[in-house]
Amino acid sequence: MRNLVIIGSGPAGYTAAVYAGRALLNPIVVTGRLPGGQLTQTSDIENYPGFSEAVNGFELMSSFQKQAERFGSEILYDAVLSVDFKQGGPQKIVLEGGGEIEAMSVIIATGASPRWLGIDSEKRLMAKGVSACATCDGAFFKNVPIVVVGGGDTAMEEAIFLTRFASKVYLVHRRDELRASKIMADRAMKNPKIEFVWSSAVNEIIGENSVEAVLIKNLKDGKVSRLEAKGYFAALGHDPNTLLFKGKVEMDEAGYILPQGNSSRTSVDGVFAAGDCADKNYRQAVTAAGMGCKAAIDAERWLEAMAR
Repeated sequence: MRNLVIIGSGPAGYTAAVYAGRALLNPIVVTGRLPGGQLTQTSDIENYPGFSEAVNGFELMSSFQKQAERFGSEILYDAVLSVDFKQGGPQKIVLEGGGEIEAMSVIIATGASPRWLGIDSEKRLMAKGVSACATCDGAFFKNVPIVVVGGGDTAMEEAIFLTRFASKVYLVHRRDELRASKIMADRAMKNPKIEFVWSSAVNEIIGENSVEAVLIKNLKDGKVSRLEAKGYFAALGHDPNTLLFKGKVEMDEAGYILPQGNSSRTSVDGVFAAGDCADKNYRQAVTAAGMGCKAAIDAERWLEAMAR
């Protein structure tokens, strides 16, 4: 029987491990299939506090892990196959590798994944001009043209934000009308830096070591055109990595775990949530880390109360 299992190894999971380790809870961190989380796929991070120069995402998460291990956290390179939660615990976690763990408390920190079109060039040029986070990477594209793909509120928000930096923003959408709310659509359409490319789809992103252009196919006449651009942003929304917990804890319609009040507590007593799996608004490394801190403190206090 363990005090605490942390499912996920991004900023939320590792920060929770640091705090839980310092509280002598000896937590286990189950890393998942992508140890370190989505941040390991980001080359330069300029907006994480404490670094005056850009820091590599993989190196940042390696530092997170070392700090967690320093305070006694056990890192388990495995993924969770299923969970059996019950009010007040103990909680059972079945691993893909075949093992099982029983714990008094659990922190879910499985993050969220951006939606992509799924074309090969997106993967090939990831972090080389291809991004799914304007807030994270927009400042790298000053005074150059960029392409944003999408037609919902997320795409409008990203495109408007990116006009602060880019010389021009091409907003590519498959339809001839937007799915976005009227207020967001109006804001984007009134912005002189945004040019809409209607009824079109991205065929390919051109470039060897960086984005040079984007090939666009008109879905009505089949013509393919080339947009000169130095950046490509997929603004198709995010999916929380919570399918594993469906029916186990309370979620909203999109699958984001719903914390109770201003805490990290979930609908199951003894189970807590932190990071992007419970945050549809910000999805930043620093906010995820803060949520991981909250979850560890909540778990520590809960375990202390249970021991009385």
